[in-house]
Amino acid sequence: MTDPSHEHAGLSDTFASRRYFKKFETIIRHLTRVAAVMQAEGRLTKSDVKVLTAYLMRLNFTFRALSMKYLMAGRDTGRFFGSLAMDKRDSGFPVAAELMTMANDAQQAERHLGNMASEEQLKDDMVRTIIADRTVPSKLQFALSQRLYYQELLKGQLFWTQNDPVCEWLENIGERRRRFLLHWAAYDSQVNLPVIYLMELEDSGKVALPKDERRWPEVQAHLMAQALAGLKLVTIAKGFDEDFDGLHPKHLRRFHVGPMYSSAYTEQSGPLRRVLEEAEAPAGQDWALAWTLEELESEEVREERSGWFGTVEREIFALDPFGGRGADTGATRTQRAIILPQRPFQVLAELDPPGFGDVQKFVVSEAGQVLRY
Repeated sequence: MTDPSHEHAGLSDTFASRRYFKKFETIIRHLTRVAAVMQAEGRLTKSDVKVLTAYLMRLNFTFRALSMKYLMAGRDTGRFFGSLAMDKRDSGFPVAAELMTMANDAQQAERHLGNMASEEQLKDDMVRTIIADRTVPSKLQFALSQRLYYQELLKGQLFWTQNDPVCEWLENIGERRRRFLLHWAAYDSQVNLPVIYLMELEDSGKVALPKDERRWPEVQAHLMAQALAGLKLVTIAKGFDEDFDGLHPKHLRRFHVGPMYSSAYTEQSGPLRRVLEEAEAPAGQDWALAWTLEELESEEVREERSGWFGTVEREIFALDPFGGRGADTGATRTQRAIILPQRPFQVLAELDPPGFGDVQKFVVSEAGQVLRY
């Protein structure tokens, strides 16, 4: 057993904390552009990009709220407040406990705001303190940062540790057969990374899935219980197929957002650490983000007996045929990608470390351009 505290770092320096959140704001903005490039290449549909962008924006709002909460980290605010706990070893993201605390704070945000001075009042008090006392109004700045934090929580649309499934109608493909897109997401506490799921399925039930008062709650609970990055896609899909006779999963995808590598914040081992160190990129460009897409597709359907006279459909899923990897990955295919600024990419291309040959490289610029290699 290892001590998790050895892998988690507290960003207790004000400027380090602010640079960290600014870095993620930039990364998420680039991620939405990468998704658009994948759509242009035909690897994602318009609806896929819409769903992914919505989750990425929720993640961005979560980071914005946390940046307000820890805006005064490291400053003398008159009370001990702590600092953002970040997973410096495995993910580069905040630890899941930060999002759990934030969810609890969101439940009480309205009450906290009701007991606080208004934003305008706090700013007026700060000006008076600066002019009259000629001191830095740290306590008032802290009070304002907490007000801004609770205001962000009250706006909603944040990325939580569990983001329950949503069902979207795609088309009717028969008299009593419909096609739906289900999507959900989780912030996996084992790896401290956001994971996004998309499942296309066919519904042959009497009542359409989102209107079915019995099946829909069961489906939501089932999928959230299986939203673990360590589970293989084939395990998730087969379990779903066997538990719901009238629902037929045809295409399941899982997006792993991260890890994030940064020479200024993380201690991951491997080639990317050397790449970032040798790149010596300026602040804001010293990072790389891994992005992995796993896909599982149904290749055929077989019928099984159910009860005395009935039959049910069961999906046969296609696994990666190359080198027997399908049984290991539990997916039809796995696409690994890395997103990074220009200078780290130049060093990566020069060093050409083993293991990166089949990794897609998306190179982003400050102007918003995305090039794929």
